[in-house]
Amino acid sequence: MPQLFTVLTPQEAWSRLEPHLSPTKRVEVIPTSEALGRVLADDTSAPVDLPHFPRSAMDGYAVRAEDTHGASESQPAYLKVVGEILMGKPAVITLSPGETALIHTGGMLAGESNAVVMVENTHEVDTSTIEVVRPVAKGENVIQVGEDMARGEALLSRGSLLRPQDIGALLALGITDVSVFQRVKVALIPTGDELVTPEDEPGPGQIRNTNAYALAALALQAGAIPLRFGIVRDSSESLKEAAHRAMEEADIVVISAGSSVSTRDMTAQVINTLGEPGVLVHGISLRPGKPTILGLVDRKPFFGLPGNPASAMITFEIFVTPSIYKLSGCNQLPKRCEIKARLTRNIPSAPGREDYIPVKIEERNGELYAEPVFGKSNLMFALVKADGIARIPIDRAGLAAGEIVAIRLF
Repeated sequence: MPQLFTVLTPQEAWSRLEPHLSPTKRVEVIPTSEALGRVLADDTSAPVDLPHFPRSAMDGYAVRAEDTHGASESQPAYLKVVGEILMGKPAVITLSPGETALIHTGGMLAGESNAVVMVENTHEVDTSTIEVVRPVAKGENVIQVGEDMARGEALLSRGSLLRPQDIGALLALGITDVSVFQRVKVALIPTGDELVTPEDEPGPGQIRNTNAYALAALALQAGAIPLRFGIVRDSSESLKEAAHRAMEEADIVVISAGSSVSTRDMTAQVINTLGEPGVLVHGISLRPGKPTILGLVDRKPFFGLPGNPASAMITFEIFVTPSIYKLSGCNQLPKRCEIKARLTRNIPSAPGREDYIPVKIEERNGELYAEPVFGKSNLMFALVKADGIARIPIDRAGLAAGEIVAIRLF
């Protein structure tokens, strides 16, 4: 068992846990239309060409490109209009030299045509004749068979996190069901004699249990299924019993509160009694979140998060969220949305500690500014008022007003 509260950097802490995180082997087949945010369990390739017929990329006229060569405003090419290609219908028109057919974006090319002239580059002479004032090359303004996706071409790999465009692409190819990893279950255990449910009116010295709900929302956001356990009082046996049950029902166990160094701290001791290897990390050079615990019991990750709301949410995002993606089978963690903004005020820090400061983003004269929202780690509404988080690197003594910094958006 590692010595309790030996402080590590966030990167060192993560490197102790990450090698133990293996994707779930549980797989299910679901409708593609319901697969947003799920992780593919199999490689996918295109079963058909897309498109499966040559189609127009523009509104205009299907032509034989050679009939437009040399066309200009002063010497237009005159073509006979022999019909219109109807949308959603096969093209029954075949062009002879000097002929054209009206076509719409997405329409099937006429037989013997090999290009499309944009309608803007034509003038109507009469009901059956147009003049073309700009030549087109063979294949211009045409989407060829298989140009979007060729049959057999690799589309998405195992471990891909499905996005809206992925759903559309799969359905466009007729893939209406996909094999995905089952969603990871995250058990959330709130602890503390001072906690009451959100529905209860807190008495003197009591507070509402909000962490379990905020952390459940973060778990949902990462694609997991949150399992909210009831409030566990400050009793080693009660916590141990809840943790045992959580291990049976969930893939990840998160205990909020009870991670600070105090006589009432039980989280680390309980984790170490549950199985090997137990606590991997207790104490991280991080603010807020220094007393965070990372552990592993029978290959299941355990987290002891601070009870303060801002601390709990920030440390959840730093450690639990990537763990969810790892266990979900995601082959590449989603890129966090970041922007650059100019700080409006100094943010103090101390070298050797990584700080996360909530900021509000404002736009002034076309430039983004980040206004720090200072507050103690137990102030939930500091996060509510903020749009994102500024990170102060571990080797910096703070950030200066006017400095351009990266902001991780919520």
